[in-house]
Amino acid sequence: MAPIVYSRDQLLALCNTAVRPEERPDFPRELRRRMRGCRAGIKRRDRRRAYRLTLLSVIMGNVRSLPNKMDELAVLTRHEQDYQRCSLLLFTETWLGMQHMDATVALDGFSLVRADRTEKSGAVDEFEERSAQVSLHPRHTCSALLGVNSCEDAHNKRGSEGESSIFHSERKSESSETFIFLIHHHTSRGSLPADWPPPSCSASCSSCLLSLGCCLNFDFKVNGSTVKTATLNGGSPTFEDISGCRQSGVLYFYGDQVSSDPDTCSSKICGEYATIQPNDECGSMEHCYGNNSCFFDPICTLSGPAVIDFYGHLNYVQDRCAYTLLSGSTVSGLTVVGYFRERRRRDVSFLDSVTLQLDGDDDVHLEQGGIVKLGNTTQTINGSTVLSNGVEVSEDQTGVTAVKTIDNNTVSVFFDGNTAQIFLQGPSSPQVDGLCANSTSVSDQRIPDNSTLDCEVLYNDPADSSINCTEMTEHCLLLNDTSFTTCHNHIDPAPYIDACMDTLCRYPAVDGLDCQFLDAYARDCSLRINDTVDSWRSMAGCSPPQPLCQGRICSDHEFCAETLSGEIGCFCRAVFAFPYKSNDTLGDPTVCETNSASLTLVGCLLEEKGIDYTILHLNDQNCTGQMDEEDHMVTFSFDSGDPCGTEVTSNNSLLIYMNTITALNSPSDNITHQDQFYIDFSCFYAQPDVNTVTFRVKDSPVIQKITSGTWNANLIMKAYTDARHTEAVDSNTEVQLNQKIWVVLETDELDDGLVAVVTDSCWVTNQAGSLRYNLIKDGCANDQTVDVEENGEGTSSRFSFNMFQFSRSSSDVSVHCNVNLCANLNQTCVPV
Repeated sequence: MAPIVYSRDQLLALCNTAVRPEERPDFPRELRRRMRGCRAGIKRRDRRRAYRLTLLSVIMGNVRSLPNKMDELAVLTRHEQDYQRCSLLLFTETWLGMQHMDATVALDGFSLVRADRTEKSGAVDEFEERSAQVSLHPRHTCSALLGVNSCEDAHNKRGSEGESSIFHSERKSESSETFIFLIHHHTSRGSLPADWPPPSCSASCSSCLLSLGCCLNFDFKVNGSTVKTATLNGGSPTFEDISGCRQSGVLYFYGDQVSSDPDTCSSKICGEYATIQPNDECGSMEHCYGNNSCFFDPICTLSGPAVIDFYGHLNYVQDRCAYTLLSGSTVSGLTVVGYFRERRRRDVSFLDSVTLQLDGDDDVHLEQGGIVKLGNTTQTINGSTVLSNGVEVSEDQTGVTAVKTIDNNTVSVFFDGNTAQIFLQGPSSPQVDGLCANSTSVSDQRIPDNSTLDCEVLYNDPADSSINCTEMTEHCLLLNDTSFTTCHNHIDPAPYIDACMDTLCRYPAVDGLDCQFLDAYARDCSLRINDTVDSWRSMAGCSPPQPLCQGRICSDHEFCAETLSGEIGCFCRAVFAFPYKSNDTLGDPTVCETNSASLTLVGCLLEEKGIDYTILHLNDQNCTGQMDEEDHMVTFSFDSGDPCGTEVTSNNSLLIYMNTITALNSPSDNITHQDQFYIDFSCFYAQPDVNTVTFRVKDSPVIQKITSGTWNANLIMKAYTDARHTEAVDSNTEVQLNQKIWVVLETDELDDGLVAVVTDSCWVTNQAGSLRYNLIKDGCANDQTVDVEENGEGTSSRFSFNMFQFSRSSSDVSVHCNVNLCANLNQTCVPV
């Protein structure tokens, strides 16, 4: 047998052969299979069936983005049997429009019919129509589903051979309207037989039915009841869109309710895109109270840096500024302001206080520790009190609540020192602004005028290695526990869980922070269901709310928190404490003044370390620290009048006065509950930079500046002609030889209880300095006429001598003195 040989063109033709429903592949004759067996009887079966109707094969689908699926669809129609034998492919595509050409969605072997969406297509009043594509096989013709009320209308709406029509109509609500649904099918085998239609067809409609070929077995319904015949009156045809959703075999039209849950005020409806969608019966700021009852009661929660607004949206305040929480026409004349400050970390802010600002009246401030201020005056709240500005304030073990009613709206503000909740009650659709109304844009609600300096500066502290984020996440997820099931039906725990996890993964779980967000969620729930929710506390390890920092007033750079021993104290805010902690110090540098020295420690740093300032003292245990009532700074000091055990040391150039702050126990104590505490501080006198004082007798007085460390003084030298030091020598004074002159050296700012001026030596020279004569040497007189009246006993020195002149020189003479400083605390400085 000779081999079969193909040319190149024949082989390429085989590759490009497309298997289409209406044609056979052009295989070479020698490769074609011969039909045998059951497949060989197809033509015979078709002849036997004659004009018996063939059921249509229809594939319908709701497609998203049809153009990019055309290649897949083409493959299916060529190789998939169900698609090859299909008579009609019907697809709905929402976004198919005039911008898409027919070639984009055309399919080989099928005719394309499009019904794109237009502004007036579909239901006039209720529904937005979708675009549709119908692909028809040329061997079959099928009309669309029609709704008619007379045979003539049906005839008029009949689709011609090879065509299909799609009708969309306005939906009618009259219950008496009659609809007939017809399936119109034409075969391609020629005219109908002579005995068509059968005698069972209605005579009144036989011509219409004959022309349509519609005498089929179907249910004929009028107002829902199946009948055999019906007489239809004339009138305008009406059409109904019967597309919708199916649930458990039941058809639902657009907008129909599929199911309902009264307990949650929710339902499921058939959406406009033929999908079953959830539907919340309550408005955006309403909540369900069961039995499909919705009430307007929006609640805004602020805890730590988190803001959960009226709509349940979560956001965070990153800086330490003031923000508008609530304002607007609904609460005209009232603005609720929140002040955010840092605590233990610079990069995590906390709500620190809340203020109700009232136009033309005193503001109400709610602060930590249950403190309520009207203007700048602290108020005493016993149970419930109505303030002069009409704000009702009440206090219990959980916190403070301020209520203000404006017209028909009531604003309730609760604050426990950590969490604030703003509860707005009144008519629906309020006109409000602030973070509680919209937390998505936090910076828009910042109030620069009410904020502290540099509040917008952001920091990035190192991560806290002691934080176990996995453990904290598990703790926060307790909000999903069955203990909160009652609350889950009224408020979504998701934003509270997210706020809890974000905060506790960055900030240590101290000061009750691990229970703070659970408490906030439970209180939000209690406000909505008007009942207490406490069953979760034992499971979460959270104790019932207790008054936090009740009556404890902290300064501006402090916040109230729990100490290491579990008590309440005032801790330093991180920004304030950062310079001290960076230098590993507990206070400011020593302050050395004229006759005293002092050291100031930061009270909140001491509390943070668990140090009780009241047990601290200087070397003398009677000298204790004094705390300032406003800033809580603790100051230790000593002076010449009360040296408090100050010790004096010296070296070649310095006089050092040293004391120690300590907390030593008594010698009888064998144990201690406090850290060993020692802080040395000192001040010093340095020997004068210029310790020689020179003046011409007739130029008296002369002033020399003494610089002694941080202590400074003026040394003044004067000459007098009388013992009482009243007649000073000046340029006009006639001084005679052998006349007695008194010289005084004194200081104006040194404390004679701490330091003494010692005249070590004095001498006289001529103006040229070539001649010298010693008056005082080593603190003692060196001439018979010299009388040292006072030296080393205080801050002044006195001596006298008889006036003289050098031989062979008639010029004026100058007196020079060398002085030293001597620490006279607990010792004598008088030269011996």
